[in-house]
Amino acid sequence: MKRLFFAVLVAGLMLTGIAHSDDSDSATATTTAANIAAAAKLDNPGGIGGLESLRGMTELETTRPADPMKHYPKDQGVIDSDYVYQPPLIPHTIRHNEVSLNANKCLACHSWKNAKEMNATKISVTHYISPQQGQVLSDVSPSRYFCLQCHVPQADAEPLVENDFKRVNALR
Repeated sequence: MKRLFFAVLVAGLMLTGIAHSDDSDSATATTTAANIAAAAKLDNPGGIGGLESLRGMTELETTRPADPMKHYPKDQGVIDSDYVYQPPLIPHTIRHNEVSLNANKCLACHSWKNAKEMNATKISVTHYISPQQGQVLSDVSPSRYFCLQCHVPQADAEPLVENDFKRVNALR
């Protein structure tokens, strides 16, 4: 944005300087415009300021290649919780599983009606309780319908940032 501003400023100064001067002054106007453009480059170097981010040492203006896709195991069984009240993790890939206003592919296997037949974990009874009124519903509560708000699949991936997180002792 700054570069565009300076480019317009320089162009305006060049046009103004050339329009209002005679032939002897046009060289001076061009030199002044060139000096302003050079000062703008020095004043606005862009780049990353020498800081490394999750993007690496890539400049903000540069589009870098995408990271390789993470590997999601097909099915790794039940994944232990790391903290109390952690929503269960999804132990399988969810690629091409639609969870939208019109469809919820999770319920095809994990609803109480289908879980036994599909050999899948039943969703918790808490998902059938309306949080506003506390009433037990005959179907999944609308506030619990979008499973991926809480439940996430696990990929074979290194942490993005270092951490020293330790599981709760009671869950070891």
